[in-house]
Amino acid sequence: MDPRSEVLLRQAELFAGKVLLAGLPADGLLGELPEAHGWSWHWDEHSAVAARHPGRCQFGTQVPAQAFAAAVLFLPKSRELTDYLLAALAARLPGAPLYLVGEKRAGIERAAKQLQPFGRPRKLDSARHCQLWQVTVEQVPAAPELETLARRYPVATTDGELQVVSLPGVFSHGRLDVGSRLLLEHLDGLPEGAVLDFGCGAGVLGAALQRHYRHSALHLLDVDAFAVASSRLTLAANGLAGEVIAGRGIADAPHDLAAIVSNPPFHQGVHTDYQATEQLLRDAARHLRPGGELRLVANSFLRYAPLIEQHLGPCTVLAERDGFRVYSARRA
Repeated sequence: MDPRSEVLLRQAELFAGKVLLAGLPADGLLGELPEAHGWSWHWDEHSAVAARHPGRCQFGTQVPAQAFAAAVLFLPKSRELTDYLLAALAARLPGAPLYLVGEKRAGIERAAKQLQPFGRPRKLDSARHCQLWQVTVEQVPAAPELETLARRYPVATTDGELQVVSLPGVFSHGRLDVGSRLLLEHLDGLPEGAVLDFGCGAGVLGAALQRHYRHSALHLLDVDAFAVASSRLTLAANGLAGEVIAGRGIADAPHDLAAIVSNPPFHQGVHTDYQATEQLLRDAARHLRPGGELRLVANSFLRYAPLIEQHLGPCTVLAERDGFRVYSARRA
């Protein structure tokens, strides 16, 4: 059981009714709270919860439509995403309790101050290196419109300027990260055919690929609902088309691809997690056609080359700068 869930269950009587659990972990919490409903924006966690409790968890960026008497937000990593989620939940809870739970190392005490616009926060519990806070929603905000919170910024490419639309919580929100900038400079020479932007984030690589390879079918995949929404907005802002997929990882990607291009994620919440990227390197060959290419950028300290060569084939470093490397390998 996730320690945050354990803290909630220490005071289970507070959550016995129709409670919305926002950002809930993939553990047995819903089984302990039979009237509760889940809302997740992480496809992997949503899939695990929905498989165990069919019909009791919704995936997406918007608060579920059904009525609930209280809500619990499991603290996300992004402060801006926390602001959006708290406001979206508080708008549905006039005079009702809104709870915030999170790990101390994730900054729960600081985040608890974000409850202040709605009422007077109070700490209910501190255990398992976590804290549980509660506010009765006395100042009810207007329901926030997610798209108005987007940050838009230009990115120069060899095929012209792109407009990137980034939503709260998306990797490198509102700016182009160093790794993607390096990879954007090395997109030439990919095989012709369907291409996948794996871990697409705000869709900057996918948009650049579609602009550069206009006759190639574009697929973009991310585990996060806010990234999926951002990528769709970025494609639309540039008059581009592509299939944007919410998926657990490379297992949910299309097959018979000519290329997989990625600035792969390796953080989930406050924990460092390389699993999705390592699985990509192990299984890329299953999704690439013969002669298909994997091209990705990664921190130089990560020893990805041996893993790529073990599962795909000879690996070439196309570029190295500012602590990042661009790797390339083709399926035999």
